[in-house]
Amino acid sequence: MDTLSLPALSAEPGPHEAQRLRALIRQGLLSGTSRGQALGFLQCNLAILPQEHADDFWSYCQRNARACPVLEVTRPGQTEPLKLAPGADLRTDCARYAVWQDGQRQADRQDISALWRADLVSFLIGSGITFDGPFEEAGIPTHRHRWVLPSSVPTQAVGRFQGPLIVTMRWLTPAQAELASRISARFPHNHGAPIHIGDPAAIGADLAQPLFGGPVPALPDELVPVFWACGVTPQAAAEAAGLPLFIAHAPAHSFITDVRALSLMTL
Repeated sequence: MDTLSLPALSAEPGPHEAQRLRALIRQGLLSGTSRGQALGFLQCNLAILPQEHADDFWSYCQRNARACPVLEVTRPGQTEPLKLAPGADLRTDCARYAVWQDGQRQADRQDISALWRADLVSFLIGSGITFDGPFEEAGIPTHRHRWVLPSSVPTQAVGRFQGPLIVTMRWLTPAQAELASRISARFPHNHGAPIHIGDPAAIGADLAQPLFGGPVPALPDELVPVFWACGVTPQAAAEAAGLPLFIAHAPAHSFITDVRALSLMTL
């Protein structure tokens, strides 16, 4: 895997809110969503899989970088994300993990230490939750009107990894949509600008079958749907690949890093 293509990021020395929250998670004292937590710090989607499939997964992410912006890849068996959160433990520091064995979803876990193997490689992938802080500062609400949906837009397949682009949909006013587009465009390592604004049918987004977020009610007249590429895309591709073992963060339970979100912003 060519790590030279990963962005240059640096963790912020603690103590700070991200480290405090991870400590609570590790002690089993915090199990709720990471949304709204540690605003201002980079949050990452997590994908953990056996080394024999890591090269193909890396290539899949590279070919579908809008949905899969990889920020760090660990060595096989390594549990510490040395670049994004030195001292953290990827086995314990997500509030909830989703686990698949032979393509079948197992019960979620708060600790994956018992599943850990020396051949597991971890991918930390930028998450759109990262720009919730800038959105809130700009007056764009982040705590409501958000769903994760499959689309009909295909991703570029690599080996066993393939499937549709998964999207995050937010309902915003036209003015908020324009502002959100400009803000998120400055975060290319967290999915960047929206891929579509307007009619969900144009990208085959099925509002009747959201993956997360609950039933989608009728769209209020004053709001428009705005769609971003979603980090669930590589998770869905790995799930469909039927790997012997695949571990990811559970929905809305991203890994909180020590990197300041603003350090990822472009001009």
